[in-house]
Amino acid sequence: MRSPKDFFTPLALGAPDPVREIPLRPSRMIHFFDPSNEKMRAKAGDMARDVDVLLGNLEDAVPADHKEAARNGLVEVAKSTDFGDTQLWTRVNSLDSPWVLDDLITLVTEVGEQLDVIMVPKVEGAEDIHYVDRLLAQLEARAGLRSPLLVHAILETASGVANVEEIAAASPRMQGISLGPADLAASRRMKTTRVGGGHPGYLVRTDPAGEDVTQGRTTYQQDLWHYTVARMVDACAMHGILPYYGPFGDIRDVVGCEDQFRNAYLLGCVGAWSLHPKQIAIAKKVFSPEPSEVAWARKVIAAMGDGTGTVMIDGKMQDDATVKQCRVVAELAEQLASRDPELGQAYDEATKEAMADD
Repeated sequence: MRSPKDFFTPLALGAPDPVREIPLRPSRMIHFFDPSNEKMRAKAGDMARDVDVLLGNLEDAVPADHKEAARNGLVEVAKSTDFGDTQLWTRVNSLDSPWVLDDLITLVTEVGEQLDVIMVPKVEGAEDIHYVDRLLAQLEARAGLRSPLLVHAILETASGVANVEEIAAASPRMQGISLGPADLAASRRMKTTRVGGGHPGYLVRTDPAGEDVTQGRTTYQQDLWHYTVARMVDACAMHGILPYYGPFGDIRDVVGCEDQFRNAYLLGCVGAWSLHPKQIAIAKKVFSPEPSEVAWARKVIAAMGDGTGTVMIDGKMQDDATVKQCRVVAELAEQLASRDPELGQAYDEATKEAMADD
């Protein structure tokens, strides 16, 4: 076991110092694209203007005979595209694959300065992060990088969920964790073939109203992923990293996608994956607080002064706990406003109206 005092010591001679705090940059959507696809590579600049995070996918959805083309295509995109404030991430191949070592060597040494985060699939435990941590330090030293690359884990196995707290704490590089529902469902032997979202068979039913137990009983569909998302959020919050919902596979079902994203948002996730342009707008909407929410949060913060004691606002009691809740919303609004001036203006206008009502 490493001593805590050594936790922020570089793991390789000449590697950059590990980060001490994960930057809270807007990342409402992580938009996936296939860099082996020439048409997608050509659109990378346009995609980057619409999203918070653009991710070059090297793993699932890339056929085995396209792996090298995807890796080289991502290098091309990283070198030729102006990303502005948009983050560039990649998802490398799984650690048990024959491609991951070349993924890491090529990307870190050729475009390490352009990359922000490396997403690692199918993380089983802290040992997987330790392996990547040490290897990245060696490659960063070789490439002469000035800042360390961050690591993002995907929960896709039962072992990963069981070890999620240890994964979150495994390295100062840990940026966040995403739910990977499809592979996780298979690992758990869940009887669903859907990629994220609910299932009509997973429900609760009201009690019978009379002798006939088949009549008059309302059913409510439940969320298959509530437990896992909540546990992931707690692990991330405990260790100062960021939780994300993963993919929602039914591109046509924009309503179901919005509902699932909102569930994750309310539970504490900061963003979700987008697999299609339709889902970019959904993620942007859901993971940005409503102007009315921001106005209320700012109103409470202003009324509470130093944050102690209690006040009554519109018939609702506010105290130190509620002002902490309001600060979460207000701080998120400030971060998003710095990236999206139009959204910031909407927040300011709603706040002026709320304050004028007093």
